[in-house]
Amino acid sequence: MKIALIGYGKMGKEIEMIALERKHEIVLIVEKDNEDLVSKKDLQKADVAIEFTTPHSVVANLKRCMEAQLPVVVGTTGWYQHFEEVTNYCKQHDGTLFHATNFSIGVNLFFKVNTYLAELMNNYSNYNVSMEEIHHIHKLDKPSGTAITLAQQIISKIDRKDKWSIEEKTGNTLFIQDKREGEVPGTHIIKYHSPVDDIEIMHKAHNRKGFALGAVVAAEFLYGKKGIYTMTDII
Repeated sequence: MKIALIGYGKMGKEIEMIALERKHEIVLIVEKDNEDLVSKKDLQKADVAIEFTTPHSVVANLKRCMEAQLPVVVGTTGWYQHFEEVTNYCKQHDGTLFHATNFSIGVNLFFKVNTYLAELMNNYSNYNVSMEEIHHIHKLDKPSGTAITLAQQIISKIDRKDKWSIEEKTGNTLFIQDKREGEVPGTHIIKYHSPVDDIEIMHKAHNRKGFALGAVVAAEFLYGKKGIYTMTDII
């Protein structure tokens, strides 16, 4: 499979290593220095693109891929306020999009555990639920896309919570404490606290390989397909 990498930071380089290990070919690397020089014809040399850039550039990158009829896997977060715009654009151009707030297989299993636990805890109002997420200092979006997904899952199952916030801690609000420190890949902790005990579940990434592998697996899944997909189509 021929892959175009859009974004060549730490994640892009990790994806490149795993793609090559899995016998794929990197035919195009798009970075800040050359993004204005990349044409539709250049993009069409690839079978699929993997996009890991920044929230301010991701939407334009996705649209360029759709215009070139290039299936695209997007790992950038912080753009989901444009989700309807992007998915409509994909449909209008008969494009192919694979989106996820987190490509780690472990995190997506964690999503399922989180949903099930929230469903159980809905009946126990003496437990208050909160979240903590820790990421490296270079991460631009707060809270993380993964934290937002976890929060939305909890809100959908627990009647006493109907919104999330990184500031408000009381009432019907799910509080998310966001921390940025060092070079840590990412930790997410869900805590249910009562006067008598605590229940916690946690996912802690040891490195970026899990995210990169998931993105390459998503690209392999996307090859030859049309439409819009996410990790639930794989897990």
